[in-house]
Formats: sequence, C-alpha cells, structure tokens
Amino acid sequence: MNKSDIVDAVRDATGITRADAERAIEAVINSIVDALKNDKQVSISGLGIFEAKMRAGRTGRNPRTGETINIPAMRVPKFRAAKALKDAVK
Repeated sequence: MNKSDIVDAVRDATGITRADAERAIEAVINSIVDALKNDKQVSISGLGIFEAKMRAGRTGRNPRTGETINIPAMRVPKFRAAKALKDAVK
C-alpha cells in the first residue's frame, strides 16, 4: 500500500473528493514531520509513537574502497508500534 492507496481508502471511507482526501493525508504527514523536526513526540492511539532520537557517531567502511570513514552522530526518526498494532499483525 502506498500513499495513493491511502488517499483512495480515505476517500472511500469518508465520501469526500480525492483532492480533499489527498490534502488531508498531506496535512497529517506534514504535521508529523514538523513535530519531529521540533523534537516533539507524536503518539497516535492504536498505531504507535513517532519520535526523533540521536544515533551515536561511529566508524564505518566504504564498501568500494575499503577505506575507513567516520560517520557523525545524527538525529533519526524512530517508530514504536502500539500493542494494538502488534496484536493486529500477529
């Protein structure tokens, strides 16, 4: 399932136009991204928790040359699934 499929599912479930459904999905995605950019946590009941965490810096290896490189610390998005989602997938 991709974004277009989700838009179609929202359109079918709500009876709104495809354009309105697409704007609604875009608004949800943009809200989640903006919250993560501002170091906030997004919790959606029954789905899970989106958050930004720091990943420690480390050394890696360039697979082409074998050269050792330094990978800096960075913020990465994380998702923790809710129990209801885990149980539904089982």
